[in-house]
Amino acid sequence: MSHPDLENMGASPTRISTPELRFEAWKALVWTVIVGLVMLAVYISHSLLVIFGAMVFASIIDGGSRLLSRVLPIGRGWRIGIVIAAGIGFIGWLSIFAGSQISQQAAEFPSIVENQTRQLFAWLREQGFQISIDSVQSMASQAVSGMGSITRALGGLLGGLATLALIVIIGIYVVAEPRLYERGVAWMLPKGRRDGFYDTASRMGYTMRRLMFGRIVGMVVEGIFTYVMLIGYGLVTGDTIPMAALLAILTGLLAFVPNIGAVISGVLMVLVGFSGGAQMGIYTIFVYFLVQNIDGYLVIPMIAKKTVDLAPALVLAMQLIMGILFGILGLFLADPLLAMIKVILEQRAKEKDEEDAAEIDAAAANAPSAHSLNDTSRETDPA
Repeated sequence: MSHPDLENMGASPTRISTPELRFEAWKALVWTVIVGLVMLAVYISHSLLVIFGAMVFASIIDGGSRLLSRVLPIGRGWRIGIVIAAGIGFIGWLSIFAGSQISQQAAEFPSIVENQTRQLFAWLREQGFQISIDSVQSMASQAVSGMGSITRALGGLLGGLATLALIVIIGIYVVAEPRLYERGVAWMLPKGRRDGFYDTASRMGYTMRRLMFGRIVGMVVEGIFTYVMLIGYGLVTGDTIPMAALLAILTGLLAFVPNIGAVISGVLMVLVGFSGGAQMGIYTIFVYFLVQNIDGYLVIPMIAKKTVDLAPALVLAMQLIMGILFGILGLFLADPLLAMIKVILEQRAKEKDEEDAAEIDAAAANAPSAHSLNDTSRETDPA
């Protein structure tokens, strides 16, 4: 039953009577909404990146829980608790048993790197290159200052710790009830798109777990192998390589970032190696190439069969873009973000192929057969 006041009301003054104008008005409204959403995404891009980082952290915990399910027939909540407790225990062990040694080495690390860098620039000047450490420091400071407001916000220690805490907290909430958030996103989509969303989300989760598993295995292998090789040099020659534990940890952590991480860890290792002489420096170069070859030709190929295959040049370009826009956080998340974009595009292409195949089958089913055409021609032939 309509309201009495509605019966006395005339046509709306904003009504567009011409169908063509109504169509164009709707098109303009849609484009305005799209542009507004893009501007909103740019404005809250840092928050979106933190949320994506939480998704990556949740996939790591979920992957560990799934691995434990193969040997521990217990509830999923208990397995998640074990994975989180193991992570906290590792951080605690690293802080308690290795904290004093690592902190002492970390205090000496900048001075050694600076001294070796000065010696490198002095050697380059002897070879005729006009370069000074002051100009390099000036360019580095300009590069850091040009990272943008987001990078400057993440640059402080408190900002980095707060960002890390948000990633961990949101990630734990997501991994505790992943179906809840998945259903919430699907609820906002049209009914015809929900099945495709669930399929894409499942594929993205599978790919992310495999990708993170490969990264963690690479980090562990590179860190342990680097430490063994650096300690082995001291046991054989009696001349200990300084900061072996710190270099091993940095090599393992930077292995999470493909391409760029290996170069940074290698440069630091070689600089520290040459602080103990030419022989030690040459040995660190050998260790670097040996570690990278083992990781590149043994570890990564075995894991890449079960993970997403990404072109190295594409990964490097994504890292440069994300590093400039979001600093260290964007650099660490560039590879997972690129993998998720690839999964979405592949799923979209798969859906389009299925739609094209269905249209072809429908057209073939509706088309008259050759026999029916021949029969019709015979009936209409006057001969």
